[in-house]
Amino acid sequence: MMDYALGLWTSGLIELSKLGWMLGANASWNSDRKLRFLFAGYNGARNTGADVRVEEMLRQIRRVLGANNVDLSVLTQDKGLTQGYFKGTHQVRFPVVFPPFLFRELANHDGVITCEGSMFKSKFANALTIMMIGSLGMASARNGLSVGYGAEAGKMDAYVRRMCRRYCRQSLVITRNAESRDILRDLGVSTDVGTDTAWTFEPHPPEYGQQILRSAGWDGKKPVLIVCPINPFWWPVRASLLKWAARYTVGAFKQSHYRSIYFHNSGPDVDAAYDRYLNAMAGAVDTFRKDKSVFPVMVAMERLDTDACQRVAERLGGAPVITSADHDMYQLVSIARCGTFMVSSRYHGIVTTMPAGVVSAGVTMDERIRNLMHDRGQKELFLTVNDPDLEPKLLEVLKLLGRNEDKIRDGIRTNVVTNLKTMASMGVRFEDHVRRRFPDFPLASGVRRWEAYLPELSKPLQKLMETHG
Repeated sequence: MMDYALGLWTSGLIELSKLGWMLGANASWNSDRKLRFLFAGYNGARNTGADVRVEEMLRQIRRVLGANNVDLSVLTQDKGLTQGYFKGTHQVRFPVVFPPFLFRELANHDGVITCEGSMFKSKFANALTIMMIGSLGMASARNGLSVGYGAEAGKMDAYVRRMCRRYCRQSLVITRNAESRDILRDLGVSTDVGTDTAWTFEPHPPEYGQQILRSAGWDGKKPVLIVCPINPFWWPVRASLLKWAARYTVGAFKQSHYRSIYFHNSGPDVDAAYDRYLNAMAGAVDTFRKDKSVFPVMVAMERLDTDACQRVAERLGGAPVITSADHDMYQLVSIARCGTFMVSSRYHGIVTTMPAGVVSAGVTMDERIRNLMHDRGQKELFLTVNDPDLEPKLLEVLKLLGRNEDKIRDGIRTNVVTNLKTMASMGVRFEDHVRRRFPDFPLASGVRRWEAYLPELSKPLQKLMETHG
């Protein structure tokens, strides 16, 4: 009910934005100043994947449009947790109650680029999807640039689907797979297929990650198995004034409290499913480490994953737990890339380690990892979190990683190059969209190589391009 009210509030402000534009309340861009774009996403929660993809998005857009021609701002929940990120941009803190904030903030920009991966789905939080739709809708209503970049679409509640259909029809959404494109096309949204934007990210050198692992007990010789568990069953997050009142009067719902008036899904069924998942992950990893003699390390790609990592580590009788609460994205990805093998329920745990050739499998709660493994041509390397036979099936998948290590790694590296080329095509599509919307904007002329539409590539990625391009 609270999320529905949030949707109505946001919809009303989109309509008000339309009225303001018709009455001439917003000035149009002119070539005397830089273009001002707002990047709206889920940053500042130490979700490594969310921060990495936005970092690379910013670098790519600057490369395509020219760093001196644009003035970019990024939303963040906590500037302290994004300190040192997104260099050359303005970081703008956004509040929990966001509709009036978006209404005011977008009036100061020439457009918005929404950058949350799970952009159009009710699986995690309707409030987040409403924020994405609201950002795109308000920008369109003011006749500004309205682009969703590297988006994924899935099942949406009926009223959220209606909002998407009504307010995103004037936007361009570049999805990261064909499945998402098809969902949005059915809603009348203009789409193109792209990819994620994390492929070009370069963390700290391997020496950093190796040092951290040695301090955690690694002998420098054993293959490292990176494990990225989550709590897949406490989504979606929903607003509840009743739970909020109980939380602060009698101390109820403490474990399921997310922030402000938002609470995770909870109850005996959730706890039981979570326990089965953790037992299965730990059981498969324990058997595999004994057979293959690997060094398991739990990595929390988001702070929220710390509990899952600690519980799996306990079931293993002790294992290192490394979290994004204690390590920034440059540090954490460096550590994860030191793995030989990985099993992850975090999409970006897999994506950010693929350029280093980490041999990975996924245990997925939604379509993201499934789509990625299909894209890699390795659909046998993913399982679902609620599979009743998860432990024995995961053990077989881990054994498959060990048996076919070189073949799987070669396929991963080829897929990375494919995604780099797709990411470049996103840059071309974005440039064309800007050209149509702002014909006087000073875009580079002439024919450019496709690499010019990517952020500057690191030497390891350049070498990968040479060997697998």
